[in-house]
Amino acid sequence: MRLFKLFNNKRLFILLITLVAFIVLMGFSLGPRKSLSWPENFLRDTTGFVQKLFYKPAGYIAGFFEDIGNLHNLAEENKQLKILAAQYARDKAQYNFIKARNEQYEIDLKFTEAQKNLYKYEYHIANVVSVTTEPGNNTLVIDLGSKDGIRLNMSVTSTEGLVGVISNVSNFTSTVKLMTMMDINDPNSQPPITATAMNKEGKTFGVIESYDQQTGRLLMNKIPVGDPIAKDDIIISSGIGGVYPRGMTIGTVEEVKIGEFGLTSTAIIKPAAEFQDWKELFVVFTEERVE
Repeated sequence: MRLFKLFNNKRLFILLITLVAFIVLMGFSLGPRKSLSWPENFLRDTTGFVQKLFYKPAGYIAGFFEDIGNLHNLAEENKQLKILAAQYARDKAQYNFIKARNEQYEIDLKFTEAQKNLYKYEYHIANVVSVTTEPGNNTLVIDLGSKDGIRLNMSVTSTEGLVGVISNVSNFTSTVKLMTMMDINDPNSQPPITATAMNKEGKTFGVIESYDQQTGRLLMNKIPVGDPIAKDDIIISSGIGGVYPRGMTIGTVEEVKIGEFGLTSTAIIKPAAEFQDWKELFVVFTEERVE
C-alpha cells in the first residue's frame, strides 16, 4: 500500500514537472522575443541540415533530367533555325539577283523616274467610320480624306486582301466602294481588275469584273485558251491598266470553267477579304498618285 502511494506520488510529481515545463515553453514561444531560444534554434538547424542533405541531391538529379530535355529541344530549335537560315540565304540571293537584273533592265530601257517608282507603295492606315450594307450600295467610310492625299480610285486593302477602291473623297473622310459591288452590266461599277496568278506572272491573265451576290465569289473572265491557271492558285492584281497596284492579293481559285464558245475560260475566285467586321483598313499610295 505504501509502495503504491509512493508510485502515485511519483507519477503526480512527473506530471507536475511536465506541466511546468510546458508552461515555461509556452511562455518562451508566445512572449515577445527578438531571437529564438536554443531548443528552437537547434530544432530548426537540424531540420534545415536534413532537408539540405536530401533535397539538394534530389534537385541536382531533377535538374539533370530537365537539362537533358532542354538539350533535346534546343537541338530541334537549332535544326529548324538552320533550315530557315538556308531558306533565307537562298531567297535573299534570288531577291538580289532579280533586283539587280531589274535595275539593269531599267537602265537598258532608259526608264523614267516615274516608271522606276511605279511599284513602290506606301500603306496608310485608316479607321472605318461607318459601313453601309444596303442592297446595291455596299460601301464604307474611312477617316482619311483629301487633306491626307486621298484620290479617287485609290486601292483599299485589309490585312487579308483587296477590299475595293475610293469612290468619293471629302476633306476629312472618303467612301470606299467594295469589290462586292462589281458588276459588268453596271456602268457605275468600279473599274475591272486585270489579274494574274502568283508564281505564274506572264503566263496567266484575266479580268475580274463581276461579283456573284448569290455565291459570294468573284468572276475572272477573258482567260485565254491554254492558260495554266488552276484550282488553288492565288490571284493577284497584275498592275496593267494603272488603277490597281501590282501584287495586291485578291483571292484563291476554286474552279475554272470553259467559256460558252470554248475560246476563253472563267475562274471562280474566293475573295481573300472577308468583307465584314472591319475596324481598320489600308489605303495604297503609289508614286504617281503622290503630289
